This record gives sequence, structure tokens and C-alpha cells, in this order.
Amino acid sequence: MTDRRAEGVRVVREMLPEIAEQMIGPDGENAMEGQFAGEIGEFALTHAFGGLWTRPGLDHRARSLVTLGILIALGAEEELAIHLDAARRNGLTVGELEEVVYHATGYVGFPMAGRARAVGRRVLGDDHQGGADLGVSDGCNCKDRGEDVGDGPAVHGP
Repeated sequence: MTDRRAEGVRVVREMLPEIAEQMIGPDGENAMEGQFAGEIGEFALTHAFGGLWTRPGLDHRARSLVTLGILIALGAEEELAIHLDAARRNGLTVGELEEVVYHATGYVGFPMAGRARAVGRRVLGDDHQGGADLGVSDGCNCKDRGEDVGDGPAVHGP
């Protein structure tokens, strides 16, 4: 049996180095101990990152997609901001992250997707390929799907 906490520490340090500094002390101890609800960091390390993120069946990239969809649906903006950074480290492009927001719109509605868009703009910026406000996707596969996008970039959304 693996040490779930040690695996969780490894995953957090890889995916969320900024958060790792807040959660994990230099000797691997709980850096949140003594703070209000400080044990929540231990739960996250052991169960979420050491248990769920290390399971077989989905790689970190796929788990990021699932996590983002759930966080958008919950309206969990702080966690969404953290996991947008993690998703980039796990190989998702800005265009793919946009598609997650677009796709979520059909299931959770415009208010939640709009909140997710605002978080994405704050975290990822607005300047990728000069078109975030237009919904231009740097990871678009429209031409691969046979869509006519002319000479310019593909524009999605309303």
C-alpha cells in the first residue's frame, strides 16, 4: 500500500507549487496546523491529492477537465482559479479551457459560465492571441472538424 499523504505531497508540489508552500512545511509537515480548520490541508493531501489524483484510469489532464467542470457547476471561484493553473501545468491549452467554459454553459447556464469566464480572465489573462473577448480559441480544432473559418481565427460563442 502506498503512503497517500506522501503521494498527495508529490502531486500538490507538481501541480500547485504556490499552494504547496502554504500547505506543506519544509520538512513535509502540515504548514496549516494551528490555523483555523488547519486540518483541512491534511484531508486534501491525503484524500483528494493522495487518493483521487493518483488513482489509475484517468491521467492528470483528464482529471483537470473533470475538476474544472465540477468547480464551474459549484460556482467555486477560488478553487477554480487554483485548478485553472493546475490544468495548464497538466497540459491543457487556453483554448481547451475556454471550451470547458463554453461546454459548461449548456449544463449550468450563463451565470455560472460567466463567473467561470471572469475567473479565467483574471487567472489566465485576456491577451492570448489577442482575442479572449471574442472567444477566439488558441486550441480550436474547427478546421479539423471541417468548419469553414475563412482566413481568420475561429470565433465561438454568442
